[in-house]
Amino acid sequence: MAQEHIVAVGLLTNRDLERLGSGFKRCFPVSDDGKFEDLLRAIDAADAAALRAGRADGPDAKTMPSLRQS
Repeated sequence: MAQEHIVAVGLLTNRDLERLGSGFKRCFPVSDDGKFEDLLRAIDAADAAALRAGRADGPDAKTMPSLRQS
């Protein structure tokens, strides 16, 4: 069997999961203990640097243009 590739990682609330419905089956809860703060800061910094550089090369560039406006 071929290995499945991860296509997205997201932070969702319980309400988000309810909206996605029963078809969304692969959810891995994480504790709110700050262990991911460094990672989240690094992702935010990379996004901000890409915006400053005027790059719009990610998948959100076409599907979510509102995220590029700040």
